[in-house]
Amino acid sequence: MSTTTIEEVEKLCRKRGLRLTPLRADVLRLVAESPRAVKAYDVLERIRASKAITAPPTVYRSLDFLLENGFIHKLESLNAYVACHAPQTIHTGTFLICDDCHAAIELLDERVDHLLRKRARATGFTPRIGTQTLELHGLCNACTSNDPTQTMEAPRLG
Repeated sequence: MSTTTIEEVEKLCRKRGLRLTPLRADVLRLVAESPRAVKAYDVLERIRASKAITAPPTVYRSLDFLLENGFIHKLESLNAYVACHAPQTIHTGTFLICDDCHAAIELLDERVDHLLRKRARATGFTPRIGTQTLELHGLCNACTSNDPTQTMEAPRLG
């Protein structure tokens, strides 16, 4: 997430009548600047390093605010947070997560959102749009290159 995107979140908050407090903005910046998914405890430690005293509940409330408003995503399998790359739209967060280095790449594809909602509704299930996160685990390109067991071509099916 770039400075431009953080500014976009600030604009979205004004537009939606939300209050982006200085602490919420700091938490957003820390999550956005992290090269990997970041755990709440790590955010708390980084906030404490820059502020005199910050109680854990205030950081958790800030993460909850950012999550509820679609500015960050929570990767349940890692129990960690990443910045949303399209906070202006309500969407299913679809992520490719590397099991070795924990890199998380957000895929933005309306077709995936549409197909998931369509299939869910076909079963009589009504999904809550914007609260879902789809996680696909595997190895990123860098980790695959470093793992000789992963360089063989996969067998073809059918």
